Amino acid sequence: MYEQISHSLLNDILTEVKQPKGEDWQHFYTRLGANFYAIYSLFQHLYGQREDFKPQLASLVSVLSRQYAQRAPHLRLKDLEREKNHDWFMQQKLVGMALYCEGFAGNLANMKDKLAYLQELGVNLVHILPICDCPEQANDGGYAVRDFRKVDPRYGSMEDLEQLIAAMQQCDMLLTLDVVANHTSDQHAWAMNAKNGEQRYQDYYYMYPDRTLPDMFEASMPEVFPEHAPGSFTFNAETGKWVMTVFNDYQWDLNYSNPAVLIEIVDIILFWANKGVDILRLDAVAFLWKKIGSTSQNEREAHLILQLLKDCCQVTAPGVIFIAEAIVAPLEIIKYFGEDAVNAKECEIAYNATFMALLWDAVATKNTVLLTNGVKDLPEKLDRATWLNYVRCHDDIGLGFSDQAIIASGFEPVSHRRFLVDYYTGQYPDSNARGFAFGVNRKTGDARISGALASLAGLETALANNDQPAIDNAILTIVLLHNLIMSFGGIPLIYYGDSVGTLNNDGYLQDSSKMHDNRWVHRPTLDWEVMALRNEPGTVQQRLFSQIKQMIAMRKEIAAFADLNNRELIDMVNPHLFAFHRYVQTGMNPKVVVIANFDVHPQRAALHLFKQKNLQKAEGTLIDLCSGQTVQIEDDAIILPKLTAYWLAA
Repeated sequence: MYEQISHSLLNDILTEVKQPKGEDWQHFYTRLGANFYAIYSLFQHLYGQREDFKPQLASLVSVLSRQYAQRAPHLRLKDLEREKNHDWFMQQKLVGMALYCEGFAGNLANMKDKLAYLQELGVNLVHILPICDCPEQANDGGYAVRDFRKVDPRYGSMEDLEQLIAAMQQCDMLLTLDVVANHTSDQHAWAMNAKNGEQRYQDYYYMYPDRTLPDMFEASMPEVFPEHAPGSFTFNAETGKWVMTVFNDYQWDLNYSNPAVLIEIVDIILFWANKGVDILRLDAVAFLWKKIGSTSQNEREAHLILQLLKDCCQVTAPGVIFIAEAIVAPLEIIKYFGEDAVNAKECEIAYNATFMALLWDAVATKNTVLLTNGVKDLPEKLDRATWLNYVRCHDDIGLGFSDQAIIASGFEPVSHRRFLVDYYTGQYPDSNARGFAFGVNRKTGDARISGALASLAGLETALANNDQPAIDNAILTIVLLHNLIMSFGGIPLIYYGDSVGTLNNDGYLQDSSKMHDNRWVHRPTLDWEVMALRNEPGTVQQRLFSQIKQMIAMRKEIAAFADLNNRELIDMVNPHLFAFHRYVQTGMNPKVVVIANFDVHPQRAALHLFKQKNLQKAEGTLIDLCSGQTVQIEDDAIILPKLTAYWLAA
């Protein structure tokens, strides 16, 4: 968009700072011109009152130019290809895995040897959890970064990472890495300079000489880790000041009201884009803007910052997309794609934490009413945006569905959440789950849940008791949950170890830096001798791996599973069943009905419920596309076995 004031300013900036020219730069200047009005408008809204507005904006343009100059030719070519195929990340061909490099393979060098395993399973998108340099002890699992441009020596070197990226590119495998946008370690160079009294770097953080302003902030800010990190400020003896530390006392929150901070983060984002990272996961984006009198979460300015980061990345590295790590209510999470837009203007991908939590609710209750109501509460996403659908991740499970949905489903919110915590911590009488309460708030009674997928699904207890029917039910539950993240709409993200039923690991209790955080119970170090059991018929590992592998392969062939706002819920009379319709205009299997039974007994689904979906019966039978098995039909009703989901061609 052309607008006189902003483009006059851009002309001044380009004139004052000598810019490269030539054919190689035509795309940069085209994108800069197309995006500059948005960049200028956002920058002015956030920083227009500052006397240094123009030099700060010039500094931002300089970063974009410098990073473009360093962008490799093959990455520039990829940018052009993805601009032409703008919905490349929304197709059903992508299947992801999130993993800790150390737990998965030991280090980055060994990761190359494990790519064959990922290809065997069908994974072609890998999210390697934080690998930037961190303190050895106070590191929050890699989210307390000491150096944004250095690989932590525990995982290897930058050269190891570059070799891994090259190998992944040869395998057509996409890489996702984290940029921790909200805070740094208190040992980061910026923080160390601040401790040394440098005002420039103290201005990178929220630092106050007394409790006046901290008390005003905390009056309305909820606690993130009330058990071990209460409050949102920590006194720093070296400066004699109170520092905002929303997460842990060693994680200092960055102050985005200072434009220098935003420019630093843009530079860091583009640094990793130029390493060949395809997708950047922006951590804790809901917390980017702090405001007295508010919760300091989901503020409008946080969204403006994300829009600015997106516009800047589109100038220099438009082939790179963002994941919003915002585990918030459905009406808030949808905003991280961008409001008042058709295509995503903040982050193209967001975690579908609500769907994840609803799946766990259905497993515990054997009832899908809340799952159905909760999915109905999910607002429709933008056209060029997609979900990450997952069963487990490195974090805890928050029960983030709305009270209104719980009430509409016939439950009382406080007691229902209490039931779920009791169920997954094994305190409920009929539960085989072995999980742990995390983030318990003694004031409110709220809690979240830690635990490996297999242990939460009852496999650990069943194996310990040598209870074959319970083992079968646990395997069915794990497969059912993966079935739904594969088919619901979005990118399925498997957690490492889950495809072979990896259980809780209490080894973290021997590590003083981890023992106080029970989320480490589901952050395993994989035993590759156990992993090899995936090839031995009849083992738990083989039963899980073979089914999930087949599911992934079939998903990639079903055109209807592309995420194009093409899902329609089907209301089921039976409260144990959950069903939806997926559809596109063309391709193999353009219309598919997915129907799932969360009960431990077979259930009936009347065929007339699917009359409008035109289920295709070959010679009077229905075939489950996922397994290839014939679906049982009796008296004009589909018979769904316990804990099973079908993909039916329509």
